[in-house]
Amino acid sequence: MSSADPETDLSEDERRGLQLIRETGGIHQSDFWKELDVSSRKGSRIVDSLADQEMIEREEAVYDGHNTYYLKPTAKDLDFSLLMAGDMLSPFVGDEEVDPRSDQFTQWLMNLAYEE
Repeated sequence: MSSADPETDLSEDERRGLQLIRETGGIHQSDFWKELDVSSRKGSRIVDSLADQEMIEREEAVYDGHNTYYLKPTAKDLDFSLLMAGDMLSPFVGDEEVDPRSDQFTQWLMNLAYEE
C-alpha cells in the first residue's frame, strides 16, 4: 500500500531529480542527467517516472540544435503563500504597476502585519 505522501515512495535518484527540477524552476532533459551525474538512459527513466506520477511536466523543446524535453515542476508544486496576506493576493502580482503609497498596497501590508 502506498503512503499518503507519494514523495516518500521515490528512489533516492528520483528525489534528487525532483529537487533539481524544483530548485532550477525548469531544466532541459539533456542538462538534467548531466547535473545528476547519471547516464542519459537512467536520466530518462527518472524523468519518465516523475512525469508518470505527475510530479513534473515535460514539454518538447529544441536545445542546442537537438530535440529534447524541458522539465519543470507541476503547478501544484508551487508555493504561493509568500504572495498572500490573509486572503489578499499581493497587489504586485499582475501586469499593472502598483504605487507603493496606494491604499491597495497599504491594506495588503496591514493584513500581512496582522498575520504575525
